[in-house]
Amino acid sequence: MKLKSQINNVIKDAFKNAGIEYEPMSVSEATKPEFGDYQFNGAMALSKKLGKNPREIAQNILDNMELTKVVNKAQIAGPGFINLWINPDWLALECEKAISDDRLGISKNDKPQKVVVDYSGPNMAKQMHVGHLRSTIIGDTLSNLLTFLGDEVIRQNHIGDWGTQFGMLIAYLEMKDEDGLVSLKDLEQFYKDAKGEFDANADFANRAREYVVKIQSGDEHCLELWKNFIDISLGHCEEVYGKLNVNLTRDDVRAESFYNDSLSKVIEVLDDKGILKESNGAKCVFLDGEEIPVIVQKGDGGYLYATTDLAALWYRANELGAKRISYVVDARQGGHFKQVFKVAKDAGFVPEDVKLEHIAFGTMMDKGGKPFKTRDGGTVKLIDLLDEAVIKAKETIKNRDEYTSQQIDELAKIIGIGAVKYADLAINRESNYIFNWDKMLSFEGNTSLYMQYAYARIQSIFRKYNSTIDGKIIISDELEHRLAVMLLRFEDVLSRSAEDASPNQITTYLYELVTLFMRFYEQNPILKDGVKDDIKMSRLKLADLTAKTIKQGLDILGIKVVDKL
Repeated sequence: MKLKSQINNVIKDAFKNAGIEYEPMSVSEATKPEFGDYQFNGAMALSKKLGKNPREIAQNILDNMELTKVVNKAQIAGPGFINLWINPDWLALECEKAISDDRLGISKNDKPQKVVVDYSGPNMAKQMHVGHLRSTIIGDTLSNLLTFLGDEVIRQNHIGDWGTQFGMLIAYLEMKDEDGLVSLKDLEQFYKDAKGEFDANADFANRAREYVVKIQSGDEHCLELWKNFIDISLGHCEEVYGKLNVNLTRDDVRAESFYNDSLSKVIEVLDDKGILKESNGAKCVFLDGEEIPVIVQKGDGGYLYATTDLAALWYRANELGAKRISYVVDARQGGHFKQVFKVAKDAGFVPEDVKLEHIAFGTMMDKGGKPFKTRDGGTVKLIDLLDEAVIKAKETIKNRDEYTSQQIDELAKIIGIGAVKYADLAINRESNYIFNWDKMLSFEGNTSLYMQYAYARIQSIFRKYNSTIDGKIIISDELEHRLAVMLLRFEDVLSRSAEDASPNQITTYLYELVTLFMRFYEQNPILKDGVKDDIKMSRLKLADLTAKTIKQGLDILGIKVVDKL
């Protein structure tokens, strides 16, 4: 249930009754309890247009506002704000509905659309490293969110599996013969060894170049070696995806080679449209206001990333029928995508009504504010980082409560991986962030562990109560009122997060919800002796809805909950 739209409808009706032409002016959440639950400040924006004092306009709106089952109190404040309070009986009823609904009362989009989310994008020549973390988990969260809200999401893992370096790698794989597949267990070392052979051995280098031609011309033997290499490389990625609890599979892979047959057609279309120019032997598209052209074919006939991206855009918009195409890629690629999107629209590869967006993100930094590296300056393998997260999580929880070693291991996986993912998702995705183990594995602050602890604490209440919850929600004080309003804001938060592709809006909401619930739990006893049965039942239901909301929010983020902590 979109709570904000309910409040907007009350304002809209007041405009109509007052004879004022309505303009979409969304209300905002009040910043303090004394300001109500929501606040409308549109009177000030109307002041110049209507030639009246904003407070006079606000009074006119208020005089024509019908207090309903949704809003039962409204007051003017300051120069023309209208503070609005939600009817506690209506709040209680809506919370009751949410508890009994598997979707917590959250509706699906009235007009669902087909969305392609391009994320992760590992290189088949190297193991996944920390640079792949943000794309993988931001893209997966966005995919989960859009799916939950009713869109048809097509996950696309665009991998680099084509080009000159693969001749080198396939030649080295053949040279190693039966040991080659074994060597691929350490993909990083395999690449270094192949590159070393390529640089030191002229015969090997020539053979590698010949293999590039053979692969691209469909030579069966070379293609078989190439497929083995890609298969084992993807196996490395799948191990990481499994640890990260992300929903990418082999079926989601769309490699560069998938578009190979379409690249010449891209050039033909650009030429037919009259937007292809030649510069120093290369074929380019020059865009207004851009000094550097988009090169789509080199002088030697080779194609570039832009050519493949244009072919992919055509496929996604026309073959898949996507109306929103989202690329979750490093912010440093912003210029590239801006140009490619412009060319795609100008050339008609993508219809005008299709939304193209670059979901940019910043860099993971170490405590010194530098890109995250190993102690010797090398690239940190993602799987090593995740394994370390589990080890550190085990240290954090080993002295809490009574667990078997098997339970500790399972908890450590959930907590460690959740900590890494949540810490990343909790910041504005366009910002760089400092990777800090102590902060992300803290039981305090906006961390995954704090959310998991709150959920487990609520479960402990129900274990202690261990009986049927039979009664209605009663909003009897300010804290209960604020908690109910916060719970019903969940759908608005998810909708905004989906529109902005900003997972941190979900984490911010969860932190505010849990913080508020902890205050509620401390000040409003649930199972304490002397609490009346109807109040006890009401508070148990509010706790239940809080737990379900935490779980659903973390599930969208790809993070598991624990029942005991």
